Amino acid sequence: MIFSCNSKIRIANQDKVEHQSTHKIDQLLKQLNNSNGTDVLVIAHRGDWRNFPENSLEGFSSAVDMGVDIIEMDVAKTKDNQLVIMHDKTLDRTTNGKGLVSDWTLDSLRKLYLKDGLGIETKFRIPTLDEALLVCKGKALVNLDKSYEFFNHAYAIAKKTSTTNQIVMKGYNKTVDQVMADFGTKLDTITFMPIINLDNQPNAMKIIDDYQTKLKVKAFELVFSKDSSKVLTMFPQIKKKGSRIWVNSLWPSMNAGHEDNEAVKNKDSIYGWYLKKGVNMIQTDRPQLLINYLRNTKAHK
Repeated sequence: MIFSCNSKIRIANQDKVEHQSTHKIDQLLKQLNNSNGTDVLVIAHRGDWRNFPENSLEGFSSAVDMGVDIIEMDVAKTKDNQLVIMHDKTLDRTTNGKGLVSDWTLDSLRKLYLKDGLGIETKFRIPTLDEALLVCKGKALVNLDKSYEFFNHAYAIAKKTSTTNQIVMKGYNKTVDQVMADFGTKLDTITFMPIINLDNQPNAMKIIDDYQTKLKVKAFELVFSKDSSKVLTMFPQIKKKGSRIWVNSLWPSMNAGHEDNEAVKNKDSIYGWYLKKGVNMIQTDRPQLLINYLRNTKAHK
C-alpha cells in the first residue's frame, strides 16, 4: 500500500493527538488516585454555563479549554430511550420547549434550542450523551450525574466512545453492598464516589469507613449546610486512608456559606477556607475564577 506525504502527516498528527489525550487522562487519574495530593481538582458544574447554556457541548468545550479537570453533566432519558444531557425533568427552564423530557423523542428534542443563564434562547442544541463524551474524550474526566438508575445504558455509551476510564459516578443513600451489586465488575473501569450529607447522616464516619474498607473509593462528595460536623475536622484521616475530599462551592446549603458568589468578593475567605481544611476537589459554578485563584496559590497544575 502506498501512502502520500499528506496521508503520512495526517496519520502522524492523529497519533500525536491520541498520545497527548491518553497522557492527559492518565495524569488526571494519577492525581485522582493520590488522595493526599495538595493539588485541587476543579469540577465545572454543568460546564461553563456563564458563557454558554448549561449542559451544552459548547459549555463543556469552553470549560475544557479553561483547564478544568472534571466536567459535571446531567443525564436524562427520552421517550424513545435515548440518553441526552439535561438537568431538569422538564424542558421549560433551559430550552424553548415545554413538558417532560421523557415525553419527547430524540428527534423532536433535536429541533429545540437551549436557553442561556438569563433564560434567553440561543442557537445551541440539546446534546446526546455520546456527543458530550466525545467532546470530553481525552481532555477531562466526566461526572455523570442523575444517571444511577440507568447506569448500564450510560456505561454502554461510554464503552462505545472509549471513555469508560474517564467516568466518575456518584450515589447517595446507597450502601457499599448495594453499589457493588449494582455496578459489579464495571467498578474496575469507572470511578464511583459516594455522596455524604453531613446534616442528615449522623453515621457519616461509619459510612465513610465502610466504603474505604470494602470498596477503596477514590473520593467522597461531602454536603453540609453548617460547618459544625466533626467530619470536617477529619479530612487528614480520610485522605490518609485513600480518598480525596470533594466539596461543592455552588450555593450555601451545600457548603455552610462558602459559595462561589461570595468568592467574587473575597476569594481567600471562601476558596482559601477549603484549602486550609484540606479539600482537594471543588465543584464550582465559577471555574475560571477558581482556577485563577488556585494557580496563584500553586494548588492547580
